[in-house]
Amino acid sequence: MFKKILIANRGEIACRVIKTAKAMGIETVAVYSDADARAPFVQMADEAVHIGPPPASESYLLADKIIAACKQTGAEAVHPGYGFLSERASFVEALEKENITFIGPPASAIAAMGDKIESKKLAKEAGVNTVPGSEDAIDTTEEALKVSNEIGYPVMMKASAGGGGKGMRLAWNDQDVKDGFEATKREGLNSFGDDRVFIEKFIEDPRHIEIQVLGDKHGTVLYLNERECSIQRRHQKVVEEAPSPFVTPEMRRKMGEQAVALSKAVGYHSAGTVELIVSGADPTGESFYFLEMNTRLQVEHPVTEAITGIDLVEQMIRVAAGEKLPMTQDDVGIDGWAIENRIYAEDPYRGFLPSTGRLVRYSTPVEPWTGDLRGVDGVRFDSGVQEGGEVSIFYDPMIAKLVTWGETRDEAADLQIKALDAVELEGLGHNVDFLSALMQHPRFRSGELTTGFIAEEYPDGFDGAATTEERLRVIAAIAAGIEFTHQARQRQISGQLDGPQPVTPAWIVRVDGTDHTVTLGDGHAMVDGHTVEITCDWAPGQRTARATQPEGPTLGLTVTRHRPSWSINTRGRTYDVFVLPVRLAKHAGYMIEKVPPDTSKMLLCPMPGLLVKLHVGKGEAVEAGQPLATIEAMKMENILRAAKSGTVATVNFGEGETLLVDAVILELE
Repeated sequence: MFKKILIANRGEIACRVIKTAKAMGIETVAVYSDADARAPFVQMADEAVHIGPPPASESYLLADKIIAACKQTGAEAVHPGYGFLSERASFVEALEKENITFIGPPASAIAAMGDKIESKKLAKEAGVNTVPGSEDAIDTTEEALKVSNEIGYPVMMKASAGGGGKGMRLAWNDQDVKDGFEATKREGLNSFGDDRVFIEKFIEDPRHIEIQVLGDKHGTVLYLNERECSIQRRHQKVVEEAPSPFVTPEMRRKMGEQAVALSKAVGYHSAGTVELIVSGADPTGESFYFLEMNTRLQVEHPVTEAITGIDLVEQMIRVAAGEKLPMTQDDVGIDGWAIENRIYAEDPYRGFLPSTGRLVRYSTPVEPWTGDLRGVDGVRFDSGVQEGGEVSIFYDPMIAKLVTWGETRDEAADLQIKALDAVELEGLGHNVDFLSALMQHPRFRSGELTTGFIAEEYPDGFDGAATTEERLRVIAAIAAGIEFTHQARQRQISGQLDGPQPVTPAWIVRVDGTDHTVTLGDGHAMVDGHTVEITCDWAPGQRTARATQPEGPTLGLTVTRHRPSWSINTRGRTYDVFVLPVRLAKHAGYMIEKVPPDTSKMLLCPMPGLLVKLHVGKGEAVEAGQPLATIEAMKMENILRAAKSGTVATVNFGEGETLLVDAVILELE
């Protein structure tokens, strides 16, 4: 077994590998850029080597710096995590020349599966179902239009070397191809150094199912059941679960056997994933097709670990050291249900725009990297950041992964909701509310999933989880109690408690614009004539609290005061509340309302990023919906369009400039 390994990655996956290596008695080496100098993974490792400035192209993507760090520290092997160099055959070959072991598959398998065009051909030869599409790379928009019409819309344009949702665009018509083909090529080139693009049929009502495979160097390849990753945004996974609520035992067997056949055809060993697209419209489950093979550990591997009890990182290390797999296919079972949610630095209230900044507050439901594969009491929190740390524009916006395990799917989902209530994040936009809303959504709970779930269920964007009249009354009661406690504390501080106390008044509580009449009792409140039995442990100065109901769920609360109002966040929604005694509430209507400025003629940069392209110039007439600028942030391109028609009056920035959020790129007249 290895004595020391180097992790050629960063963030939560570096922490993940370090945790298992330490449990195995293996010393670890971290490599880090300037941006990650104080990151948790650097602190967790036994040794750390600085490898360059923040851009990945000048640090984490430089194989020679990784190899130099191995030589400097005496690391015998390298675990690549996912992303960066994890699927670069040339990196594996470079390590082999230096007698350094790659903890992953052979270079030949990476090369075969890393090219989406060639991998599709190999899959066909191995007897794997494949999606209809172009056989070779497409060079021009004109050729893309021709192929798309031959296949029939809708089609998916994909960068050949793409992955992780990068370099993929859906086209429903010729205009979509014209708008997106060149952008797909650029994303492929910028993210993967390869601008080849191919096109294939987009399967409608699609479900995204993937098979985890694990092989050793002695010819054994197993499939460790499936994961469903159908809930995606911009083709990037948001929620993953194992097993799938759609897959039957017979489907599982067929998919698994095809995944094993493909793995054996390319001489695969280590952990890997065969991704499939399945038509949800086919009740037989026979319509499943090969998408790609990821020749590395997947972001969502914890859900497989939770239901199988197999530590995939440990097995990858043991396989790389030449050991045989300790289990057979018959040993692989399914115990319970696991769900993973990806907590991203992105703002669902602003169209999921990437967000950067410092984590001013960061509190998690359980301590990261404690407990076993199922975490603590079924809650596992894989995180690569800490309070006071920064989420920058240079890397993927994922902050953490929340994994829950239960005996049933509903138990795992309920644990997600409870744990998400306990996540406290301040300093940047994040998607915690959105994830909670997903876990509560009736369609998710029923298991009726497709990759279009988010677009279909939130066509007008996200404005918080759905609520009910009963929940609004509960929030009104909580808010009145908080205000009463706050005022009592204020009277205590000012010395007013020495004299006679005022009779507790009735309160008018405005929740999200609707008024409720509330009177407080002992352990209960009367809200609009309804009795609400509830106790809340909030105290002045606390940001978090718990509200308990005898016959309802216990709510985890985040409470913030905004003089004179409050915001109360729970169950995926932030409630804006304004509490006044009845005798004062009648005067509230005389308060002057602040009208926000009109920015409709300005093109504002919605997130920090790089101005890749200006589509218009000064004096040019534009129509509503026309592309005006393209911003690159966190490895993704975002096209900004005109909100209204007009003429470009001023252009304030040029291509290649780095912009801050809300920078005025141009103005219309």
